[in-house]
Amino acid sequence: MKKRKTIFAWIWKIVFKIVLFLFCFTIVQVLALKFINPPFTPNVAWEWAESIIKKQPEKRPKYNFKKIEAISPHLRRAVIAAEDQRFLSHNGFDFNEIKNALKNLIKKKKLRGASTISMQTARSVFLLSSRSLFRKMAEIYYTILIELFWDKHRIFEMYLNTVDWGTHVTGAEAASQKYFSKSAQHLTPDQAALMTAILPNPHRWSVRRPTPYLKTRQKQIMKDMHLMPLL
Repeated sequence: MKKRKTIFAWIWKIVFKIVLFLFCFTIVQVLALKFINPPFTPNVAWEWAESIIKKQPEKRPKYNFKKIEAISPHLRRAVIAAEDQRFLSHNGFDFNEIKNALKNLIKKKKLRGASTISMQTARSVFLLSSRSLFRKMAEIYYTILIELFWDKHRIFEMYLNTVDWGTHVTGAEAASQKYFSKSAQHLTPDQAALMTAILPNPHRWSVRRPTPYLKTRQKQIMKDMHLMPLL
């Protein structure tokens, strides 16, 4: 009995040390990225390594971090209009959207997204793409941290530069270069709205071949974006 207690005490001690280390590591990680622009994201690193291993240079990810001031104000407004209109008023979690998503699930048996810009940023900057409970919990944890240590300006800048914008395309600059052969700084309102329209599903929808649904989304975003604040 005494030996069993000793083993349990040793296990809990190890677990506590691991948890403490991870907590300290993530705090340092988030604080560092408050001031340092990430040279890559976990997904970019994974895709880069994969392209080297498989010897497929054409599949190397495109990623180019730009200061928010070097990204078109049209795109900045369009993203807030389409992705998270209450971005400036919530603390990382939009409980109105979560409630609506649950109602939609109950009534239509269909799950709709309720992720905020903060949640998507936490996911893009710190985590690999996957669908698991652990990843969702990690996303919530990192969302709390970035809301605590970063301001909204920094969160939004990180989002614009790290969000998945299509196959092997990460961030606004890479997306703008791919879809319109121009810097994100020079996007027009209609280009910004169309580029934003694909964000819910950038691997299924195409800027180059917009469906009638995408064109409708583009028009709605253009109506809403003029009412959005400029970050």
